[in-house]
Amino acid sequence: MIHHNLLLIISLFFAMAILFVLSQRIKISYPIFLVIGGLAISFIPTVPNISIDPELVFLIFLPPLLFEAAWHTSWNRFLKWKRSIFLMGFGLVFFTSMGIAYFSVNIIPGFTLALGFLLGGIISPPDAVAASSVLKGLNIPKRVVTILEGESLVNDAASLTVFRFALAAILTGQFVFREAAVNFMVLAVMGVFVGLVIAHILYLVLKYWAKSSSITTPITLIAPYLMYIIAEEMEWSGVLAVVSGGLFLSFRSKDYLNYQTRMQVKEVWETVGFLLNGFVFILIGLELPVIMNGLVNDYTPGDGIKYGLIIAAMIIVLRIVLVYLVEYIPRWLSPSIRLKERSAGPKLPFIIGWAGMRGVVSLASALAIPLTLQDGSEFPHRNLILFITFVVILVTLVFQGLTLPFFIKLLKVDEVDEYVPAEVQLEDIRYRMAARSVSYLDENYGDEMKQYESISRIKEQYQRSMAATDRMRNKEGEEKELVGRSRKLYKNIMLDLIAQRRLFLNELEEEKKYDDYVIHDLENNLDLEEARLNK
Repeated sequence: MIHHNLLLIISLFFAMAILFVLSQRIKISYPIFLVIGGLAISFIPTVPNISIDPELVFLIFLPPLLFEAAWHTSWNRFLKWKRSIFLMGFGLVFFTSMGIAYFSVNIIPGFTLALGFLLGGIISPPDAVAASSVLKGLNIPKRVVTILEGESLVNDAASLTVFRFALAAILTGQFVFREAAVNFMVLAVMGVFVGLVIAHILYLVLKYWAKSSSITTPITLIAPYLMYIIAEEMEWSGVLAVVSGGLFLSFRSKDYLNYQTRMQVKEVWETVGFLLNGFVFILIGLELPVIMNGLVNDYTPGDGIKYGLIIAAMIIVLRIVLVYLVEYIPRWLSPSIRLKERSAGPKLPFIIGWAGMRGVVSLASALAIPLTLQDGSEFPHRNLILFITFVVILVTLVFQGLTLPFFIKLLKVDEVDEYVPAEVQLEDIRYRMAARSVSYLDENYGDEMKQYESISRIKEQYQRSMAATDRMRNKEGEEKELVGRSRKLYKNIMLDLIAQRRLFLNELEEEKKYDDYVIHDLENNLDLEEARLNK
């Protein structure tokens, strides 16, 4: 019955929330808890086995996950390190897929080269969500974070392209490299074209018609599905359509988002991303008994674990080696690169290589393998590929995820590029904004400031802010530390006052003397003020 399935799904979402809270308490990356939780759920006797239609996996999970990754991409940092990002995003995926393809054929009986490329396309892309959650709070060079996030956006598209062509070769029984290369170019170019066309249309709608956050947010949720479905219906790359369209809408978001819609869109997409990521991990746990039952027909569980561990070890080694090659070979060949980019040294490439944990895209790809071939026969080695994928994800997430902070502390990786700390950037921006505001007030509201005391106080507020920043810059040693402590105390007092005002608003609401919308507007102002203080 449908209500039983709904209850199960709601229970799984609740379990995801509990696992997330636990991961925060013990400071371990939440994807690690989710994959372990999915494994644990599979051993609960009363939990029913769930099997999802493979054709629905890409449609339900991939468009929003790819769109979210594109939406949160930093354009400036992406363009700065585009060479490393594209070399790793495409180069590592193709070489890893090729290595896994030829290696798996030699160790797995009955495995074909097409199946090897299919497996390689599934497990080749690292997961930026897992890496970012592990690196959160650690002192890590910004280049590492930028490359990992940018690489994830590119390698998702590359790996899914490998997956698509390998799957087509298995289903049709033929593969011609020249035709595949031409088809790849057509798929890629036209997929990007479709994504950009739809993104431009939605951009015009969002900028000129959809002024309300209640409309803007649903449109951003619909956008990835529109891009993906239309591109796939035209038999072009839906993945590249979503990535290109998401990048465009993200880049132009300042043109059509105000502070309300921006805050709402951010919160909604963070929630959607978390739920979809978590649900895929839970889903593989629920399907694991079905996979195990199908596996025993051709292999023992020991065989599956053995193949999974060997292939997991191979992709770890392959990634580390390839990261060093990507870092050093272009520098050896190009003097201009040596002039433009500082050498990363031997430590940073190892951290980037070790951060290559596999995650949700690999799971979604594995689940999307069809159950049967075109003639109706069972898809060869499907359960084995799913099981190997789960073992690889488990090993890379748990083993590499738990040891990555240890290696970062052991190697003492320092910032290799010129980087101004975020707090210094923030102070400088605030000072320049205050100076611009004072100048603007003098030019446009000089008479009003002389006539009205309340208007002149606006200028005084900005001048006090500039004076405080000047004092901070001129202080040194203990004096500077004292100013820092006073600012921290000021922030804590302001946050305490906000909490007290929020409690007072609750009391006023209980009096039922004021309109609800007035109270809610004041609550929103307090939320914005608190958000500003916590930046």
